[in-house]
Order: sequence, then C-alpha cells, then structure tokens
Amino acid sequence: MFMQRLWPLGLSWDDILPASLQELWQSLIGDLRRLPELHFRRWIGLSPSANAIVEIHGFADASQVAYGAVVYLRVISNLIDFRCTLLASKTRVAPLKQVSLPRLEFCAVLMLLCLVKRIVSSMSLEDLPIHLWSDSTVTLLWIRGHPAQWKTYVANRVSEIQTTLPGASWHHIAGTQNPADLASRGAPVGALCAPSLWMDGRECLSSSCEPWPRHEIAEVPETDLERRAVSVHTTGRIEEDELLLRFSTLTKLLRVTARCLQFVDRIRIKRKRITRPRPSRQEITELTPIQIDSALKRWISYVQGLHFARDIGALRRKADLPRNSLLLRFNPYIDHENLLRIGGRLQNSNLSLDERSPYVLPHNSFLSLLLARDAHSRSLHGGTQMTLSRLRRRFWILRGRQLVKSVVHRCLRCWRFQSTPATQLMGDLPVVRVQQCRPFMHTGLDYAGPIHLKCSRGRGSKTFKGYIAIFVCLLTRAVYLDVASGYSAADFLLVYRRFVSRRGICATLYSDCGTNFVGASRELKRLFNQAQPRQRNIAHLLANEGTEWKFNPPGAPHFGGIWEAAVKSTKHHLKRVIGEAVLTFEEFSTLLAQIEACLNSRPLQPLTDDPSDLTPLTPAHFFLGTSLSTLPEPSTLDVPISRLSRMQLLRNMYEQFWSRWSTEYLQSLQLRPKWQRKDVQIEVDRLCVIRSELMPPCKWLLARIIEVFPGKDGLIRVVRLKTANSVLMRPVAKISVLPLEENYSRKIGEGGRNVRVYCSNVKAVTAECKH
Repeated sequence: MFMQRLWPLGLSWDDILPASLQELWQSLIGDLRRLPELHFRRWIGLSPSANAIVEIHGFADASQVAYGAVVYLRVISNLIDFRCTLLASKTRVAPLKQVSLPRLEFCAVLMLLCLVKRIVSSMSLEDLPIHLWSDSTVTLLWIRGHPAQWKTYVANRVSEIQTTLPGASWHHIAGTQNPADLASRGAPVGALCAPSLWMDGRECLSSSCEPWPRHEIAEVPETDLERRAVSVHTTGRIEEDELLLRFSTLTKLLRVTARCLQFVDRIRIKRKRITRPRPSRQEITELTPIQIDSALKRWISYVQGLHFARDIGALRRKADLPRNSLLLRFNPYIDHENLLRIGGRLQNSNLSLDERSPYVLPHNSFLSLLLARDAHSRSLHGGTQMTLSRLRRRFWILRGRQLVKSVVHRCLRCWRFQSTPATQLMGDLPVVRVQQCRPFMHTGLDYAGPIHLKCSRGRGSKTFKGYIAIFVCLLTRAVYLDVASGYSAADFLLVYRRFVSRRGICATLYSDCGTNFVGASRELKRLFNQAQPRQRNIAHLLANEGTEWKFNPPGAPHFGGIWEAAVKSTKHHLKRVIGEAVLTFEEFSTLLAQIEACLNSRPLQPLTDDPSDLTPLTPAHFFLGTSLSTLPEPSTLDVPISRLSRMQLLRNMYEQFWSRWSTEYLQSLQLRPKWQRKDVQIEVDRLCVIRSELMPPCKWLLARIIEVFPGKDGLIRVVRLKTANSVLMRPVAKISVLPLEENYSRKIGEGGRNVRVYCSNVKAVTAECKH
C-alpha cells in the first residue's frame, strides 16, 4: 500500500519524500524490525488416531485500499477442546482505478475461494466441511442468486464461485469479528504476535454451535446495481364482452342476440309512441333471416371496433393505415353499414359482394372461433381446406388457416374417428415370469371356440357346441389343452380338475374376466365357505390347494398376451388339420393332445447356426426332461450304475435346463418391442371416450376418469371410469383422452360458480371452481 501511494506522485529514485510519507516509512521500518517476534505453530492439530471434528473456515474482506483473505483449520476433540490454526492468508492492493466497495468485496471472496481450493488440493482435505464468511451482504446476495440475473462482470464470477466449490457453505459475519479485516486495512506486527483474532480467530470460531447458522439476508439497494436489465414487450390485452363468451355455438349466439334486439326495438317503438299494427303471435315467436343477419352484423361491428380501432379511425379520417397494421396488404374499406371489408383484387369479377369483399375479423376473437366451428359443421365436418373455403365466402379471418386447423383438430366428432388409444410404457415382467419354480405353478387360462362336436360316430349324429380350454405356464410357456363340453362354470370345473390332476396344483391362476371364469371363482369361494358334510371333501381339497385366482381388468386382452399367443398357435394347427370336419369328443381330445405336443416341442428362442447346438430348449424339457419329438432310446437297465450317480445325473440335467432358460430364453425378454413411451395425459377428472370394436366411433361412450391404479413402477395402466349410467374399469389402451382447449376458458362470476371450458364441438364441459 505504501508503494501504491508513491506511484501517483511521480517521484524519481533520488527525490526526497514528503514529510507525511517519511513518517509513515519510519513507522513501517520500525514495524519490520519486530518480525522475528512473530511465531506460527507448525502442528495444526490433526492426528490420525484422534477422533475429532475438523472444519475449514475462510474469511474475506475489502477496504478502499486493499482486500484480503485468511483460512483457518478448526479441530474439535472430545467435543470440548478445540484448536484453531492459521493455515494461509493472502492480500492484494486495490486498483488505482476507482472500483466500488461491493466489487472489491467480491474480488476478496473470489481470492478466498482460490486460496481454499489450493489448500484443499495440496493437503488432501477434500472430505472436510468448508465454511466461508464475509461481512458484505451484497456479495452474499450475489453469490446466492442465479448468474443470469446479474451483469457480465458479476455473472462470470458468480458462476465461477458456484462451480469451484459447490459444497461450501456461505455465512455472514459482523465486520468487527472478521479476521480478514486486519488484512484489508493493515495492522502493526505487535497486534499479530500475541494470540489474537488474526492468529487463531478465537472471537469468531470459539462458538461450539453445530451446525453453523445460515442467516437470512434481506435485499439491499446496492444489490440492484449489478442486476441485469430485462427488456419486455407489453401489449394491452383485449377483453371481449362476457355475453359473447357465454355461447358455444354461433346459432345460439345469433338467436339470443336477435331476441334481445327484437325486444329493444319494441321498447323503442313503445317509448316513441309510434302506432304500428300489433304483430301476430307467429311474428313474435319466429325469427326471420334478416333479424339473424342483423344480429351477426352487430357482433361483427363490435369485434372490428375492438380489434381494429386504429385502422377504422384512419380510414374514417381518409388517412393512411399505420405501418404496422395487419390490414395494410388487404386494402380495406368501410362499407355503407360501417363494417370493415377487404378491398382485394377481385372487384371486377362476377362474384357476390360478400365473396369479392368479405368482412375482415381477427384470429384471436371468440366470434372468429364460433364462425370457424359453424363453417366446419356446415361443411359436414370437412377438412381444413373445405372449411376454410366455406368460411371465406363471407369472412376473411386473419391467420384463418391456423384457426381452422385448430378447430378441425379439436372437433370432438372428427376426433372420435381419428383418435388413437392411450398408451403406456410396457411394464416389467412380473415375478411369476422371471423366477424359477415348478412348471404350471403360475398358469394363465383362456378359452377358444366355440367348436362343433358330434355326440357319436356315424351319420345323423347330433352336434353340440364345445370349447377349447388352454392352460399356459407363465414361466416356461408350456401348454396344456383340453376340451370343455360347455361354457358354464360347472363345465370349467371339470376341465380344471383334469388339469391339476395331470400338471399339479397352481399357486396362482390368471385369466380374463370371462363369465365362466368369474362364475367358477364364485363357485370355488362358495364351496369353500359352505363346507357342509356332503361337501366336506370338496371344501377340504380346495382348502389344501390354496389356488389364488387373479383376473385381468375388463376389456384388456393384452394383459394376457402369453395365453392369447397360445390361442393363436392352437388355432393355426387346428384349422389346417380339421378343416370343416366335425369330430367326436374323444377324437377332438386326441387331436388337442397332438397339438399340445407340437406346441411344447417349439424352441423357446430362435435357433442358432452353431453345429454343436443340436438340442434347442423347449417347454417339454422342464416337465419331461427331454423334447417330445425325441426318438426312443435303448434301455440302459443292464448297465451297472449306482442309484446315487443316476439321481445326480438327472439333477444335473434338470439344472442345466434352468441354466439355459436363464441365459438363453430369459435374456430374450429384455427389450420392449412396443409401448416404449410414457403417457402423462392420464389424470383424474379428465374426459375420455371408451373405445369399442363393436360400435362405430360416433357411439363410443363419453366418460370421466374418477380413479387411477398405478403399478409398482408408478405408471397408470388401469383406470376407473364413470359414464352417464355406470362405473367401469378399463385399461388405458381402451380409452382415448379428450383434447381440452384452454384458450377460451372463462370464469363466470365468483364464489365457486361453474366454469365452462369450450372444447371444439362439445357444448360445455362443466368443472367446479376450486379456490
């Protein structure tokens, strides 16, 4: 600082110093002679065996002449004794160019940050908590703010501070307790020799508070000196009349307006006492096309005066339109009814006046939206070009194509025919499909048919309807096929008894919500709950079985894709073998057994070109030990082999099957072939239509989502819907969520009155205001 004070004087090397500087130099020389009295402790208090709390504390401060930083190591042992050691300090003189004090404080903080970073890296103290202190509230506010809101000088340094030591904690300290104040203003050597604020920071670090408080800093005016100015463009929002926003169709708007004008006209005549013939009842109840057209022109005049006030004023003054006018390229004019029309270039054509010079309307008016909806409806829900062509026969809407596209896209009737079902990310495979267990422990069930069966062989035998029961092992994809002589729950129970007798009892049985399955489940529960003496054996058997029956949501065949694929494969063989023949029950059972053998002999994964891979893994390996298509082998009974070796051999073969299942088949299920995106539109209270293959889209039911059922991954795949007459449960693949339009939403009144959200062709969707 002494050398900096000499520099502005421009003295030569042999010039005599002024008296004031001579006194300062003599004081500085005397102070430097006392430097040998200054001692620093080499041991900083760290010990590998000590269980101590260690912290790094750094302080920064600045004055008009210099700024400095100092770093201490604070060690607390036995939760009582603490030791603070000065690690390093650094000072710099302030530049000769005038710099504001907040910026100097900011430079001190940046210097402190670099000093702490160098200490941490050189002493390998990366895991220690770091606390940085400053007495400048402006600097701390800059550091805690986002860099984008400050000017370039501060923004660059804030970004550097926030990224250099992101884990450091910043605190505010009073100026009298800041050790860095001595570095920024200077202090004699005598004040630094004895234990003091500078040597060990006792006054500021003696507190044992844990954690260190983070004080809330109030905004100060100096903070805004470095705040970046934000340029915004504001425009006046044009609010249209509430009456216009109350209607969802143009017809209703014009009829109500015509009635109001009719009433006003009668009142005006009555006040002027003009004698006219009393109108007939028919004239009062029926509106004429002239009255409807007059109502439309009233609204056109209102909207044009609201949105094109400057242009209309300039035309009436016979002045040029403003340079930024949207109507400049249309050569507009005001007709005899004081309505704004487009001049255009078709004045010499044979078109009508409305087609040569249509009325001009803004695109952001609700009247333009109603006109576009009406044109779309009158064109029998035509496309964008047809609707726009019909609309421009009388009206020219600025950016009309964009408005018409929006109307066509949001038309509910058109949307029904173009809508796509909601999709959700394909879920993870359930536990029953990826964890090893006995075959058919977890089974999927479905019915196929009906099929026609003969009562007996020979001509003239009667036929009856039967069904194919398909059981699929969810783990190995093994198939069991059987014939059910009917679709009732009792017929299914017979099939189920044959299945468990041959393949074992199921722990879990999955199926769709077929009426026979639901009835069978109810029958099983009824038999279990009503264990009468004559049914004791059945109830006892069911209690021992402990089979849990789980149903998929209604209308969700894709939830059981594994057994739906088995149905498809069964029909593939059945149609090619049986043709149009009608078989007996025994013949059909035999054919199903052969088809079952074919399905259980299919490889679980694609075959490879490796010549050593001769035996592909099939479902039959898991319950038979070999493929069903394997040729019979000669007997090995005459070969001497111990029983233990034979058992170990079979066990080894069984484990090899499961090892191949884990490494070959299970890995092939890793990817998601479809449904690869998440759907975020599925929310409670959203409107949707229930898709049905049995009805045309125009007859799909409208419903509201009242409950969602997230899976284990938090994604929604099943919802509960409320229609006008019932409550249903459907998968998201069977619904299409309505696209709501928020642009023309309008709150009517206060205090919880209804809000009408106009969505394209829907008259109004009522929702309760939530305050």
